[in-house]
Amino acid sequence: MILVTGATGFIGRHLVERLLSEGYRVRCLLSEDKQKHLPWSQPPEIITGNLLDEEVLFKAATGVYTIIHLESGQWWGRPRDLERIEVVGTRNLIAAARAARVGRIIIVSHLGASSSSGYTLMRIKGQVEEQVRASGLAYTIIRSGVVFGEDDAFVNHIAMMLRSNPFVFLMPGRGEVVLHPLYISDLIEAIVRSLSLIDTVDTTLEIGGPEYITVEDLIRTVMRVSRTRRLILAVPPYLLRALAAVYSRIFPRSLVTAQWLDLLATNRTAQLSNTFNYFGIRPRRFEDTLLTYMPGRRYGWPMLRYVLRRRPRGI
Repeated sequence: MILVTGATGFIGRHLVERLLSEGYRVRCLLSEDKQKHLPWSQPPEIITGNLLDEEVLFKAATGVYTIIHLESGQWWGRPRDLERIEVVGTRNLIAAARAARVGRIIIVSHLGASSSSGYTLMRIKGQVEEQVRASGLAYTIIRSGVVFGEDDAFVNHIAMMLRSNPFVFLMPGRGEVVLHPLYISDLIEAIVRSLSLIDTVDTTLEIGGPEYITVEDLIRTVMRVSRTRRLILAVPPYLLRALAAVYSRIFPRSLVTAQWLDLLATNRTAQLSNTFNYFGIRPRRFEDTLLTYMPGRRYGWPMLRYVLRRRPRGI
């Protein structure tokens, strides 16, 4: 039995579908409001609850040999939400896993994660990593570049922002920061293969796609593929953070959050060969993959639906 937290998130829903298709027994920890529209063709076993309920966590972990911990609030949460969900939630999950004698925990982190980072998201991800390493459980930490896909909350948000302003796009800094995007299917393949690869136990693995790309080149690529031309204006990151704070007070969710900007703050890359060396995967190129789903796609209505959707409850 495999327990997956954050199963209805971007990575989680793809992972659970893949695990079920390969015959794994899967259990998901979900709050009641996340059970209304389950995204899978065949439903897994569901435990109702969240990471803050220790009794429910022990029930969810009982009989499990591997936990894949994906619960996160990085796309919608404020710093206090990240502390509550990721730091406190992971601490509770580890305690339940130890009590239930779970064999292994696998988490997905970010390239650049460090408990000493000056950026909130990277600092909290670093703290989560330290908790997992000190847990006494066998572990695998997969540090990934920015994950993108047809239903992601990173590249699609750039496309939405392009549609929201018919004239300009506000780019943080001069766009010189280097990223290492990884396609969602390649990340899912890496997680699934890590279940059976002994060499991935008690290790921190850094992976990304087959190419590096600057923030400016990434924005121009999205503009080119989505056929949306805008004037790019370089804006000091602190001004965008101030705008993001204002947006978060006006809308239930904001396309640009402090955590979104944290991902674009510093260079975040791994060795290009790591994904193949660790997992035998040849990852897909960024622009080639966008061309399979982005041209002709409409982003106006999805943008409105996203910013007006309430924040999750009961996590």
